[in-house]
Amino acid sequence: MSPENNSTRRGGKWPLVTAWLAITLLIVAGALMGVAGPAFRAEWIKLGTSFTWMRQGAQLAMGAAVVGLITLVLAGALRRWRPALVGALVTLAVVAIIAIPMQMKQRAQSVPPIHDITTDMENPPAFTLLAAAREEAPNAVDYPGAETAKQQQLAYPQLKPIILDAPLTRVMTAVKTMVQARGWEIAGITDNTIEATATTRWFGFKDDVVIRMTETEQGVQVDMRSASRLGKSDLGTNAERIQVFLEDLAKR
Repeated sequence: MSPENNSTRRGGKWPLVTAWLAITLLIVAGALMGVAGPAFRAEWIKLGTSFTWMRQGAQLAMGAAVVGLITLVLAGALRRWRPALVGALVTLAVVAIIAIPMQMKQRAQSVPPIHDITTDMENPPAFTLLAAAREEAPNAVDYPGAETAKQQQLAYPQLKPIILDAPLTRVMTAVKTMVQARGWEIAGITDNTIEATATTRWFGFKDDVVIRMTETEQGVQVDMRSASRLGKSDLGTNAERIQVFLEDLAKR
């Protein structure tokens, strides 16, 4: 009789029980965390419920990790290598599952609780074509003001408008092409502005963007504003969106 089959002498069913418990907890945790975003995006649940599922999934994942470690130690001591391997794999899987929520939490703690970012804090590009959509959302249409500007300046001092040595029509065409390439939904285009909405992949949060192009003696100055419709903090998403977009535009 092989050592693996001699369960009575080597810990009985406990290594297998703890291994299956770890797997079950991991599956439930992954399901809760994986469905939370898409369920909110599909409007099946409210945002508060979605965040609750995320939190509960993370807690279950931590429980799975603890049980996985117990399985690893117990089965390893008993030389039950298959349950020990399961325990190790579950523990590693938990690390992968909770990595994103932990990064989001750390990012939230490292950025200011603001959601409206612009390269021109004195005269921010205005939402005109998207004003009606933003009026229906919790966050305001107008730029929040001096306090937000102060926090933005401290957190994102690198955000500045760019000046391009090119005709306005060429800049407008390039901006429109880049907006479309990113999958943003264009709300409308005026003589010197483009308004669009970017939708995040997982939760489906909508962030509105307005890009303003002004002819100056040095060239076309491009200002940009990106503002979330929902939430007090954007976790730095809007600032990153502006920074990356303007850098890519300058490269063109």
